Amino acid sequence: MAETKKLLRALAGEVQDVPPIWMMRQAGRYLPEYRATRAQAGDFLSLCYNPELAAEVTLQPIRRYGFDAAILFADILLVPQALGAELWFVTGEGPRLSTITQQSDFDALKSVETIHETLSPVYETVRILSRELPSETTLIGFAGAPWTVATYMIAGRGTPDQGPAHALREENTALFEALLDRITLATIEYLSAQIDAGAEVVKIFDSWAGSLKGDAFQKYAVEPCRVITQAIKARHPGIPVIGFPREAGDGYIGFAKATGVDCVALDNSVSPEWAAEHVQVDGCVQGNLASSHMVTGGQALVDETRRIVQAFSNGPHIFNLGHGITPDADPENVQLMIDTVRGR
Repeated sequence: MAETKKLLRALAGEVQDVPPIWMMRQAGRYLPEYRATRAQAGDFLSLCYNPELAAEVTLQPIRRYGFDAAILFADILLVPQALGAELWFVTGEGPRLSTITQQSDFDALKSVETIHETLSPVYETVRILSRELPSETTLIGFAGAPWTVATYMIAGRGTPDQGPAHALREENTALFEALLDRITLATIEYLSAQIDAGAEVVKIFDSWAGSLKGDAFQKYAVEPCRVITQAIKARHPGIPVIGFPREAGDGYIGFAKATGVDCVALDNSVSPEWAAEHVQVDGCVQGNLASSHMVTGGQALVDETRRIVQAFSNGPHIFNLGHGITPDADPENVQLMIDTVRGR
């Protein structure tokens, strides 16, 4: 039954002696079994769109570590691709997209209704996982937040300061907001289809939320998350939503109330003690061990893990990293973290 799943209990507000644990990018290049499956797939996008192999890499960290949740293996840039943007990956450098910088670029995008043609393999991955995951393991679906996805669509790649997106936002606000609205509607459809296929929780990743300041944060990080969350909850009552406005700083305060998310995921630029006082008062929080500890390990990993568990022990908490695990991480350090959380 769902209520026996530790992650769902935390999202419902239950305080547990041992918090549930999973890890962003837990299916990834730090694992030799992932690298083998990725090689079998041929390239990253082929892996994302192969339901059997995408399910396999999602299951690998569950088999190895027994995490309390599995997160669908996919990529936030599949939505722009489904909307008609060209997408490819450059080895060692990351994603590249065709850009949206003028009205004609936007006009060439596909309608929201057509995205499922491209994304149907992702839903099949979810269906496979909902059958094959252990009964105690929660299945998380996800999408990128509109602002973060827009930054890639406007710049055609990741940028250190999201400068091209900020420039378009200021120079052609109407075009920028039209793009954000299109992504928002597509994200609602995408997450809803994941839930229909078996996702029990969905997470909205706003990786570049921290570069939005003041009113812009409210308008382009908080409001789209609120719209998506409200739509998901209207269509799928009882499905929890996790929001991750990374590097929001003081913007984490009140984020749950403003958006309606059931849990706020925290990066490691805020201390757990501060977050317990200012964010966890509104409900479940997730985080927030620095991913560098997965590389360095040792007593510092143990001490910081215990500190985070203790800081959040008076409220609902999901243990996680403050960002995704990096390819240079040591799989043994992941096990040490889990054992520390679970008190072994």
